[in-house]
Amino acid sequence: MAENTALTDERIPTVIADRVDIVYRVNGTTGGRGSATAALNRMLRRKASEKAAGTRIVHAVKNVSFVAHKGEAIGLIGTNGSGKSTLLKAIAGLLPVERGKIYTDGQPSLLGVNAALMSDLTGERNVYLGGLAMGMTREQIKERYQEIVDFSGINEKGDFISLPMRTYSSGMGSRLRFSIAAAKDHDVLLIDEALATGDAKFRSRSAERIRQMREHAGTVFLVSHSNSSILETCERALWLERGELRMDGPAEDVIKAYEEFTGDGKKKPKPKAA
Repeated sequence: MAENTALTDERIPTVIADRVDIVYRVNGTTGGRGSATAALNRMLRRKASEKAAGTRIVHAVKNVSFVAHKGEAIGLIGTNGSGKSTLLKAIAGLLPVERGKIYTDGQPSLLGVNAALMSDLTGERNVYLGGLAMGMTREQIKERYQEIVDFSGINEKGDFISLPMRTYSSGMGSRLRFSIAAAKDHDVLLIDEALATGDAKFRSRSAERIRQMREHAGTVFLVSHSNSSILETCERALWLERGELRMDGPAEDVIKAYEEFTGDGKKKPKPKAA
């Protein structure tokens, strides 16, 4: 009996990062100022061409290892450029790993503020487009359509769902994207700053939905500059700084440590006594 209980209580890994390094190779002689075409060309170049003059290597993630389990919500924190979004894209399979390995159990789904929907299509059409992209059937989307719209709250001040998404504010677009993604249970859901643009009511709904997804044995990663969002949503946090994993532990402890440090790793000066 004791053996069966141990098996039942065993935590099941969903994402394993094993000494992961991720680098960007930037050719200084190429134009485009970071355009999609320039980025694609950089990724497709063979290593022989990387020796060309002006090529610069940016080490975005350095030797990062961790294990995520079913039912966990994990926050990723760190200053700008610390590698949070880069790591998320690698977990989703959108960026190659230079060294090390990333193993996933199930299909990771990346939700970002800039997730590509069609700006010239109405919100309604994008609900169907996004649902189909996630593998839902038209019948499933139709069944959950009103729930998606109500969850997003974009119709609270007018019939915005029938307007092109280019007429939406950034916050409205982000809320609709999250609502579409949240209509389906995910094995691994990766959220990049999507909760930062909502009001308190929407953040509360989002946190509750994330808890529901975790109860269905999903794993959620949340990148956010809002420490309060991390604390409300996640019980664990990873602190990345300059591409390195500085700390991994309970969200409250990690955020407390993070807030005691500036971006260069030095402790903030204590205020002088009056």
